[in-house]
Amino acid sequence: MKRLKKGFLGLTLALGLLVTTACGTDATSDAKASEPIKIGVVGEVNEVWDFVKEKLASDGVEIELVKFTDYATPNVALAEGELDLNSFQTKIFMDSFNEDHGENLVAIADTVIAPLGIYSSTIKDVSEIKENDVIAIPNDVSNEGRALLLLQTAGLIEVDPAKKQIPVVEDITSNPLNLTFETLDSSQTARALEDVTASVINSGMAVDAGFIPTEDAVFLEPVTESSDPYYNTIVSREEDKDNEVFQKIIEAYQAEDTKEVIAETSKGSSIPVW
Repeated sequence: MKRLKKGFLGLTLALGLLVTTACGTDATSDAKASEPIKIGVVGEVNEVWDFVKEKLASDGVEIELVKFTDYATPNVALAEGELDLNSFQTKIFMDSFNEDHGENLVAIADTVIAPLGIYSSTIKDVSEIKENDVIAIPNDVSNEGRALLLLQTAGLIEVDPAKKQIPVVEDITSNPLNLTFETLDSSQTARALEDVTASVINSGMAVDAGFIPTEDAVFLEPVTESSDPYYNTIVSREEDKDNEVFQKIIEAYQAEDTKEVIAETSKGSSIPVW
């Protein structure tokens, strides 16, 4: 009889431990769910995300913006789990990162297209670029290709069409002005303006440098049906793409009042594409 009681007591304790453990797991999940959603962004100026963050706060979703100064680190941080999402890059840039690093980040929503621009501190029009001038362009695969295609659209060079959207300097097939191309990290092309004739600068970096792209660029990238690879996106890890909280964030971003903020803060330089 004593043995039976002892066995019953052990079973009771085991069940109690199971219940306690289960409750502890639920509590941990709830705690994790209540943590801020960390979103990686590039640059100090993030009025649109500040607006979305404020909207979501009233809906019980807390966002923490994690700011970066370059275009490589936010993807590494997301892949390693230091971020929940990031929002700074084009689809083609993400695809290039995945291929180079063996990752599987996914675009879960489109945001805006921010046209690439040619800027200069010495000329006012692209037609003023002369023989042997030096042009600074971004050095990562997707942005280098995009910059070269922009220079081709501006009539300065021609590139091998077989390279489609990712040509590199070596793929230039015609360079009538014998231009020299200085490839730099995207975060440095604005700073190089004093040392080159012109510089191809990403919109976000241009804004941080004090430019208004639609007013200050000597040549601005046209937006056409073929621009889809250059749409900016909200990006997550593949296993998190259907996260319900992330869907709330997308809904808050892809709203009419957000469009108004985009238009106001970018002075028309960023175009919503959802």
